[in-house]
Amino acid sequence: MSGRKVLFLLPFLLAGCSGRHNWLSAAGEEAQRVEHLFWVLLIGAAVIWCIVIGAAVYAQKASVPDREQQARHFIVWGGAVFPTVVVGALLVWGLVILKDITPNEGDRTIRVDGERWWWRVVYDTDDGPVPTANEIRIPLGETALFKLTADDVIHSFWVPSLGGKMDMIPGRETQLALTPQKLGNWGGLCAEYCGGAHALMRFDTVVMEPDEFDAWLAAQAQPATVDPEDEGYQVFTEEGCGSCHTIRGTDSIGPVGPDLTHFASRERLGAGIYKMTPDNVSDWITDLDNMKPDIDMPSYPHINGARLEALVSFLMSLE
Repeated sequence: MSGRKVLFLLPFLLAGCSGRHNWLSAAGEEAQRVEHLFWVLLIGAAVIWCIVIGAAVYAQKASVPDREQQARHFIVWGGAVFPTVVVGALLVWGLVILKDITPNEGDRTIRVDGERWWWRVVYDTDDGPVPTANEIRIPLGETALFKLTADDVIHSFWVPSLGGKMDMIPGRETQLALTPQKLGNWGGLCAEYCGGAHALMRFDTVVMEPDEFDAWLAAQAQPATVDPEDEGYQVFTEEGCGSCHTIRGTDSIGPVGPDLTHFASRERLGAGIYKMTPDNVSDWITDLDNMKPDIDMPSYPHINGARLEALVSFLMSLE
């Protein structure tokens, strides 16, 4: 490829280093450590490559007396001692970073379970667990300790701008710490192929001011305010939605799907895929096979007209 073509493609390549999933624009303490390690490895690899190529050129071009002795020194020091020292130092540094991002305690604990294909999220508080789904909110400057599990197959929890990735393994609990240093909405995703809808298994990670976070968490802990006579709620119960979904404060206590108690307070629908709008919620109910194929929830194309409008209005009221 010519130099001109490389220069032409460079802006497009650099465009991939921006956005909410950018791991080269650290917004968290743990991500900064991983980024530093990357740059050291990259620069070190470039320097070593230059040394090796320079040595090869020198060995071919130069007139060196006693080549056998020179080659022996080069092999011992350049091929054994130097790599051992460098790789050993990098290994120790990497283990220190791993220890820092997998501590045993944090300012708060958040449990995340990877399911097919969505995220069950539970905040541990002094007053008991607070469940939600597909969206994580954490306070600025505090260390959130994530305890990670998986329901079916191996998933991988990753918020590139905030920290490294960690596998979620069925039957085992892994841990990861995130300490955000910038406000914003940082994209998270599953980084381990887990099945048909793997590419559609994402989530929002919203970093908030501590006071705003405390208010949000207190609101999430409250049950939903639902009128049993609400037409939309009646459609919800008639269609059996409560057998899979929980709405705290009602008779709907299904344990299978995401908790819907404060469904409309989330910024996105479908595990971080679509914006939370009435039109998208309507399509999610009636045309789910096209919106997110291969998931367990079926489509309900027979719900239409006034019944669909009432159901969507009810769901959008769950703030």
